[in-house]
Parts: sequence; C-alpha cells; structure tokens
Amino acid sequence: MIYIKDLMSGIDIFKALGSEIRIQILELLANNQSLNLNDLANKLNLSNGAITMHIRKLEESGLIEINTTVGKHGIQKICYLNKDKLMVDLRSKDVENLYEVEIQVGHYSDYQAVPTCGLATKDSIIGDFDDPRYFADPQRIDSEIIWLADGFLEYRIPNYLKPNQTFREIQFSMELSSEAPGFNDNYPSDIYFYINGIEIGYWTSPGDFGDARGTFNPDWWPPHLNQYGMLKLIRINHEGSFIDGCRISDVTIDQIKLDYKSELTFRIAVTDKPVNKRGLTIYGKHFGNYSQDLLARVLYDVHEVHEAEDKASSRPGKDSKHTNSTVQAAAQE
Repeated sequence: MIYIKDLMSGIDIFKALGSEIRIQILELLANNQSLNLNDLANKLNLSNGAITMHIRKLEESGLIEINTTVGKHGIQKICYLNKDKLMVDLRSKDVENLYEVEIQVGHYSDYQAVPTCGLATKDSIIGDFDDPRYFADPQRIDSEIIWLADGFLEYRIPNYLKPNQTFREIQFSMELSSEAPGFNDNYPSDIYFYINGIEIGYWTSPGDFGDARGTFNPDWWPPHLNQYGMLKLIRINHEGSFIDGCRISDVTIDQIKLDYKSELTFRIAVTDKPVNKRGLTIYGKHFGNYSQDLLARVLYDVHEVHEAEDKASSRPGKDSKHTNSTVQAAAQE
C-alpha cells in the first residue's frame, strides 16, 4: 500500500494519475500481474515511444516497478504494480501525529503451529516441512513466508507514545492467504485478529493462491506451492474495527484501554470457532505480490500540558494551609 501522509508529498503520483492512458496501464497490470512494454503497447494500440513515456512517469511516481529480463527476442522490460492500494490522508494537520514500523514476519513473539506448517527465508526452507519445532529455530527471524493449518502468530508492536499522547487509531497492513496442502485457489479460511488478547474481528480468505507465480517469490520456490496472498488493511479506532474500510466489529480502541505505558500485541489466528478453518499464510517482502512485511501504524492525539495549572495543582491551597494550621494547633494543645 502506498500511504500519502500529506497532499504535497503526493504530487508526483497525482500527476501520474492525471492521464486516462496511464490509468488504463495500471488496470492492465492489476488484471495481468505483469506485462512487458510490447504487450502494453499492443493492448492500448500505442507506439513503443508513446508507451515508454507513460511508463516512465508511472515508474518515477512509484506506482509501478520495472524489471529487465532476457527473452527470446532480446532484453525485455517487465512492468509490475508496485502496490495495489493507495491511501491519501486529507487531514494534513494530523500528519506529524503518526509513527509506523515494519516488522519482519519472522519476528513473532509467540506462536502455535499445527501441520501443514512451515517457514522459509528468501534462500531456503527452515528445517523440515510440517515440523512445528522449527518455529522456535533462531533462523526463524529471517522468515519471509510462514504457513500453518491451525494456530496463531503474535507480534509485539512498539509503543512510542508519551504521557501527553493518546491512541486515536491503530492500523495493520499485511499480505495473507489460506493454507492448503500445495495450493487451492478456492479454499476459504476465517482468519481472526486480536489486539492485546481482545478479538477485533475476522476476515475470510478466499483461498491459497497458486494460479500464477508470486511477483517477488525467489527462483527456487516450487511452482506447486502457494504463490501469493491478498493485501489487507486492518484499522481500529474510536468508531470500531474495519478491514479494507468494511466494519468487522464494533470493538473500539477505547475498549482495548491503551495508554503510553501499555504493551501492544497483535495476533493473527485460526481458531476453533470458524466455519472455514483452513489455515493461514503470511508473506514477507521476498514472497507474494507485495514487497512489504507486517506494517503497523499508530495515529495519536497530543494533549496540551498547562505548566501553570500543573504547578498550582502541586501546591497546597488555602484549605490545605488552614487544615495544617488546625492540626498543628491541636497537636500543641
């Protein structure tokens, strides 16, 4: 997801989107995973020179990526969508009241895994397939893809708030899918989300996708295994809990009872409750279709501290002085 925190920082993207042809290019890439320049030119009935100009503007804006490969007819430039979601925050006055961290999917703080399960770095499988013991292997912090048929992954999110700041909204963005032996594009699974142990709702993954190779999968990853997931955005604020803008529960951030001293944990789980209990897979930067790990974002409010009021509240008032004098007098008697 591309997140534009203020309008001025998004000027290049807005300019790139100000063309019907470039919008069509983005739609083609969204529908086809990737296309080379000749494919795009033919589909849009444009010359190579014209398509190159449009592609350059989209690449400069960060909306697409281009990889160069050697094909049958020489060097080819393959175009991909960089991200499939664009979020613009129009409340520019709140831009400074935000922080975000990207956590590698292998940096979980707690877990439970039931086969089929496993982990892999961008270079190799960790241990053996379907052996939960390897979820405790020290190498697991380098994991770029994790899958399990039952259980959970829990992550610790840093809390950087100060005493005069309060949580307004917490967001999580990640690429997820179900977990089938091999892969199965039609394999619905109910994936639940928890903050500090409180369930905030669930999302039903449609499947464990393998119909096309994941854009960022390493070359060694077998084609008969799952290839990519779907990028999901989870938000909890004073209004409720949402996924991709759709309400998933009425649980609000106020019910989590967070303050600047709170620990903050986020759990992704397959539980005993679902009608569709078919596991989960989480993809990191080097797997799937999105070059990102687990992205956590905290939006907060800042409350003014009035120094004069603080000093006044720390000094005894008239009533206090009167009470102290009375007590001293009583003591002398």
